[in-house]
Amino acid sequence: MRKIKIETWKANAPDKDAEGKIIGTKEVDENLLFALNMLLGSKKPEELPKGLEKFRIFNKLGIAFDKADKSKVLELEEREYKFLKELIETDIPSAWGMNQNLSKAVNSFLEAKEE
Repeated sequence: MRKIKIETWKANAPDKDAEGKIIGTKEVDENLLFALNMLLGSKKPEELPKGLEKFRIFNKLGIAFDKADKSKVLELEEREYKFLKELIETDIPSAWGMNQNLSKAVNSFLEAKEE
């Protein structure tokens, strides 16, 4: 089991009108869960793993993310941790490294010790 503390920070995001036109920026909360969801969501459907084993991993991730949203601690079994770690190692956009808060959160995830 790995436990990762979820820190939240403020970020600026595009503010859009009803037609989708950018009208400025707005302040939003971001955290590691948001980033991991973005990383998972950025995969093309054909690139996402398939099969019952991966289905179960995604199910456990969904449950863990929901719990972490409330408790502010992401608790992962080793299988799910390794899946996300590999995703980060291979797919994280390099530009995300410029966001110091995100960089700190990702490093915290990667340095999580097995309990």
